[in-house]
Amino acid sequence: MDGLLREAIARLAGPGQVIEVRALSDQHTHSGYFSDPEALVRAVEPLDADPSIHGIYVTLNEVNPALLSRRANRIKMRLSRKDATTSDADIVRRRFLPIDIDPVRPSGVSSTDAEHVLALQKADEIAAWLASLGFPEPVKGDSGNGAHLLYRIDLPNDDAATALVKGCLAALDTLFSDEKVTVDTANFNAGRIWKLYGTMSRKGDSTSERPHRRSRVISAPGSLQVVGRALLEQLAARLPAEEQGQKPAAKEKGFDLRTWLAQHGLSFRSEKPYSGGTLFVLDQCPFSSAHKDGAFAIQFGNGAVFAGCKHTSCGGGTQRWAELRARYEPDRAAKRKQFEQKQKQWNKERAKAKAENEGNGPVKPAPSPDAQTAALDVLEHGDPVDLMLTAFAQEHVGDEILARCLILSMASQAVKNSEGLHVSVTGDSGKGKTHAFKKMMRQVPDRYKVRGTVSNKALYYMKDLAPRSVLMSDDTELSDGIQEILKSATSNFHEPITHTTVTKDLTCRVCTIPERCVWWIAKKEGTGDDQVMNRMLTCWIDESHEQDARVLAAKQRKEQQEPGMLPDETPELVTCRAIWEILHEQMVWVVIPYSERIRFHAISNRRNPDMLYDLIKSHAALFFLQRQQKTAEDGTLCIYAGEADFAAANEVFAQLSGTSGGQESKLTRREADLLAAIQRADRPEFTIQDLQELTGWSYSSIYRTLKGYDSRGKNYTGLLEKCPAISFTDRTVTMSEEEGVTVRRRTEAFAWNRGIYRHWTAGGPCWLDRGPGGGGNGDGNGTATL
Repeated sequence: MDGLLREAIARLAGPGQVIEVRALSDQHTHSGYFSDPEALVRAVEPLDADPSIHGIYVTLNEVNPALLSRRANRIKMRLSRKDATTSDADIVRRRFLPIDIDPVRPSGVSSTDAEHVLALQKADEIAAWLASLGFPEPVKGDSGNGAHLLYRIDLPNDDAATALVKGCLAALDTLFSDEKVTVDTANFNAGRIWKLYGTMSRKGDSTSERPHRRSRVISAPGSLQVVGRALLEQLAARLPAEEQGQKPAAKEKGFDLRTWLAQHGLSFRSEKPYSGGTLFVLDQCPFSSAHKDGAFAIQFGNGAVFAGCKHTSCGGGTQRWAELRARYEPDRAAKRKQFEQKQKQWNKERAKAKAENEGNGPVKPAPSPDAQTAALDVLEHGDPVDLMLTAFAQEHVGDEILARCLILSMASQAVKNSEGLHVSVTGDSGKGKTHAFKKMMRQVPDRYKVRGTVSNKALYYMKDLAPRSVLMSDDTELSDGIQEILKSATSNFHEPITHTTVTKDLTCRVCTIPERCVWWIAKKEGTGDDQVMNRMLTCWIDESHEQDARVLAAKQRKEQQEPGMLPDETPELVTCRAIWEILHEQMVWVVIPYSERIRFHAISNRRNPDMLYDLIKSHAALFFLQRQQKTAEDGTLCIYAGEADFAAANEVFAQLSGTSGGQESKLTRREADLLAAIQRADRPEFTIQDLQELTGWSYSSIYRTLKGYDSRGKNYTGLLEKCPAISFTDRTVTMSEEEGVTVRRRTEAFAWNRGIYRHWTAGGPCWLDRGPGGGGNGDGNGTATL
């Protein structure tokens, strides 16, 4: 026995290393600390001969040498409560990755010979698989009832190392444990004690069927090579995480993996709880005929599915669920291919719709598959925003930025942590504001929109007004009541707006406008209330001469069409409506994991960052079936926005703060045009008459645009208040001088400061901070920098 003990100590402890010996019996714990191997052997021999001792163990990892003074090179019998043993905090450094393979049996008894052999065979299987990954030869041990594998590592005793070891054991348990043998995942803590090889293992009574056995070192290399951290991380990464699973489509709610396996003849030898779901070990690997074992399938608690095989030649635990499903559901694969072809067709249709501007003829839509199926396919695999823009372009020329704003506005209704996105579009009458609204409104399901205009009081009394409706105000004067409703809607998006009134019989009646309604406001010059404007996406209609020409050309082509040449509703339009029906059934919480890296050029208007965040969340909500998901404890579906969502949101935000809107400046289209003329002239001083020559506008129009005006009790602010580069004073100027007589008159002179203007307009609206190394933590869905 002493030879076995000396060999074990040489394998488990380095020269001069302090280790604790701990012997366990039914009622007592005996313990001592040793730096002298010979003293350890002498102290252990009588303990091993004591039949009341169930097992003798030692610490595997490097113990703080100061602990030797607790019980120096001696065993103290029957420790008291005040006698400490080695804790996790007493470990200086990790020396081993301990893999304990135990046969499944009742607790408190020894294993049978058959069970013992199964554990030893499983250890050989695990060691061979780890060798295929590049792991060196381990110490192979016999615990007396099961098998051990000890791999030499060199890691600090910190949280990261603990998580890494825990991940390695969990991965091995996932890939190798079955109904007969398991890998113990509890051996991850640094202070874990381990069977001292050469000593007896006594669990229960020794019988002929379940005998007591002596533990031993089965094999060990001459010198143990250290397993590098990279190999350990590679092993831990074999553990499928919940976010690696593929979520079933929305139309497959309640998808059950067990039923699916049975329906397709894929039998499994065992199942066990895993990460809130179930792991199935398959009888036969469906991915390769070179081996039978190793394949598994998991359904996580959130419904996502993962399938793979542990063999390196078979993917080494990589996700292969899509491949497996395509193999056993060829019709589904064919539908997927059909959808991809349809997606290409949609892209062509959008290009054709845009090409109408060039006079290339009317769009001829292709037949559409079932709307619900098509909508789910787009949400799972396609680009819903692109499809919606295609449908919009088929009916309205240009104004894509406005269409994007309206799409994201509707999507914000499905985001639980959004304050809602409302849209205000300004521009001259007859430039297409109303037309754009109406064509986008065609994509909204009927029960979520109000046809025509309504008064502020009528809104409260509409019994059929559903939550998450779209309310439109079209170039009409906004009453004080509507203004107040807008303020309430943009400040309390999550709650109904209540109105208490008195009926004819003098009783109180409480009326409400449902929660999560979004407003689309079309006005020539804004709403007349800065508080309302600050809470909305402010977009301009395209008033360019080029847009006028494109619209005219489209109208001319339309007048050449005969009845029936274009259907009232294209397949794309019907699919868009089905997408909104699906989204209205959802409520998601969107997490922006990179929010701290978003930088803003200007943060004086504190509502604009919130709007960018809501744009990101809304875009992620549209792609909720394609983003990483997690179900919170309260059942809320959490979606993790990718950098692609930032890129899309930032594109909208940048255009709204530049060429297509006044998000930062809150300028209307007319104010922006006048400011552009002033900037091009670059005169230090100018008058309204000067601006008349530059623009051809009327005196009254320029005056109102510069100084603002009051209309029906509302104050419309002008450029002087919005742009700090413009100022004015009353002064007397010389108008003409004839025959020695100077004619002077009082007028308003305006000053222009080029430097202030450049500072006011400098920089992009926002960008992602990549850090010193220029890297990021993107998800592969796209990045954006300005």
